[in-house]
Amino acid sequence: MIKAMRRTVAAFAALALLGLGGTAGAQQVVKIGAVYPLSGNSASTGNYAKMAFEMGADIINNGNAELAKVMPLAKGGGLPGLKGAKIQMVIADNQGTPAAGQNQTLRLITEEKVAAVICCYQSGITLTASAVAERYGIPFLNAESVAANLTERGFKWFFRTTPVAADFAKAYSTFLNEQKAAGRKVDSIAIVHENTEYGNSVSSVLADAFGKAGLPVTQKIAYSANSTDVQPQVLQLKEKNPDVVIFISYTSDAILYAKTMKELNWKPAILIADDGGFNDPAFVKAMGSVTEGLISRSVFAAGKPGSVAAILDELYKKKTGGDGLDDVSARVLQSFFVMAEAINNAGSADPAKIRDALRAVEMKPEQLVAGYDGVKFDDKGQNVQASTLITQMRNGNYVSVWPKSRATHELILPYKGW
Repeated sequence: MIKAMRRTVAAFAALALLGLGGTAGAQQVVKIGAVYPLSGNSASTGNYAKMAFEMGADIINNGNAELAKVMPLAKGGGLPGLKGAKIQMVIADNQGTPAAGQNQTLRLITEEKVAAVICCYQSGITLTASAVAERYGIPFLNAESVAANLTERGFKWFFRTTPVAADFAKAYSTFLNEQKAAGRKVDSIAIVHENTEYGNSVSSVLADAFGKAGLPVTQKIAYSANSTDVQPQVLQLKEKNPDVVIFISYTSDAILYAKTMKELNWKPAILIADDGGFNDPAFVKAMGSVTEGLISRSVFAAGKPGSVAAILDELYKKKTGGDGLDDVSARVLQSFFVMAEAINNAGSADPAKIRDALRAVEMKPEQLVAGYDGVKFDDKGQNVQASTLITQMRNGNYVSVWPKSRATHELILPYKGW
């Protein structure tokens, strides 16, 4: 029965590509589904992701002369491997819940007849939504969920471009041991995390890696991402006064923690955000002025003028009315270009051919908007060339400070805050 469903979905995708089912002579299109939080406590992130998808489709459909020098698909006119077929993004709201993410993925596959899905930001939603795509035999590309178990399920249709928790843990461990060698105190570390798949999995990976690296985790605090009061958690931190605090949070809770720490006048010497809500432009706008010196991981820095990242950052500012690419929107845009490359190379909207093309994708650093070493998937669907930067909040913007070979600014400690 599952095989029959896969054949049916593949047939629908092929019909969509050929423009059948519409008016005669209609423009050929390939539908790509995306499932992101357009409402709920991560709605800001989801809506910035939506604009990144729309911009990516516009570049391939209509062209950009600057990008075309290093990105052949940016020449415009659609996908040359499919005789100029245009990309149509079909973007659905996962409402910040696994159930909605699962339902919307099912709808995109069975009703919208998408040829592939890019999803979902939150790891817990990615977990359920990707299971739907696996069941129907639809390529599923994840741009930003970092839970380690997502690539450990034996799935054949799942791919992930982003670095994962183990990569971040290694970066944090090396970074903190470098600070220790420089004479800074890192004798006590607190990990504060929201209690869904993202927070639980990443906190466990970090704690394990820190233990192996000789870095003492003296406090672990779990909380609900939907919390409206985090004063008890901040008071716990204030009482123990750790040298380092690492937050694993989404947007609304990241803002709440920053406000509460200021209200209670407490700050550690080193404050680290594990990306997430702390890198959302909404957080930066609201809290950038009171979190000076905050450290975060990121895969994005605009880089030198004329680079792919710099060009796309400027295009995105025009799209959003002033906001440049942040970590998540850059990862989303990167995943879009990887999927477009695979579909073009497949020369077809047949899901099986797209999956095979994803397995064979190889992209070089100079072609990427994200600061990866490249894109190349292993047998589990993980991009083995994904990598990360460490950034720091300076005057309301994040700048890269580590590793030194890729830094644009010197690291400044201790954390200043307000």
